[in-house]
Amino acid sequence: MTRTMSLPVPVGSLESYIQAVNRFPMLSFEEERSLARKFRSENDVEAARQLVLSHLRLVVAIARGYMGYGLPQGDLIQEGNIGLMKAVKRFDPERGVRLVSFAIHWIRAEIHEFVLRNWHMVKVATTKAQRKLFFNLRSMKPSLAPLTRNEIGSMARQLSVKPEEVAEMEMRLAGHEISLEPASDEDESYAPIAYLADHAPGPAEIAETNQDETLRARGLEAALASLDARSRRIIEARWLREKDPATLHELAAEFKVSAERIRQIEAKALGKMKSVVAAA
Repeated sequence: MTRTMSLPVPVGSLESYIQAVNRFPMLSFEEERSLARKFRSENDVEAARQLVLSHLRLVVAIARGYMGYGLPQGDLIQEGNIGLMKAVKRFDPERGVRLVSFAIHWIRAEIHEFVLRNWHMVKVATTKAQRKLFFNLRSMKPSLAPLTRNEIGSMARQLSVKPEEVAEMEMRLAGHEISLEPASDEDESYAPIAYLADHAPGPAEIAETNQDETLRARGLEAALASLDARSRRIIEARWLREKDPATLHELAAEFKVSAERIRQIEAKALGKMKSVVAAA
């Protein structure tokens, strides 16, 4: 799978491209796994193409987070698409995770490299440590105004670097004289996603969180279903009420047993639920 795969290209009207990729249907977990298995075992390029097409909207969402660097959004999307294709090529459907979770790293890594190759400044980042500081400082600056001494000190502590390094990088960020040197061959050995200082969840993270919450809810339902009626009543009253959970003594009075007996039933039920969730 290469850059020549037949895919929509973000040239011309960007809005038309975004509308086009949003029309590609999202895949269910089973559809995604089936296509990934076909590509992995049979090298079925059409299966890979469907996986890529269904995730192009993810690339658009991630690329929007890099618009502050002054680079064309179409170019950012194109580079992100390359990262997506790399993710599809390396995706293992047997690990039990969705492609969206796996692809985020590859998309951001490719866009990161594009930003570093094209950002014009005086030798802004020639080492891995400087690249890390570059991206963190860009996102952490409260405004376009120069940093104060207190702000420099605060950022240095947060990033575990010297204040002089923060001040020097800010000075480089203000320069626009010489093009950034091309990235070296060793760049692939570091992972930009590991130090990208973007603390606000994007669409991809929100989708992943919603998926995890759905899976947890299903696991809880299965665990509760494994309990007898009394145990389930005790767990729901003690752990699943939003307000005023029942006390051991209240449940003891309800079931006409001792509070210690309620505690024993509760402990046994929690252990059984934990086993059911772990086996799911």
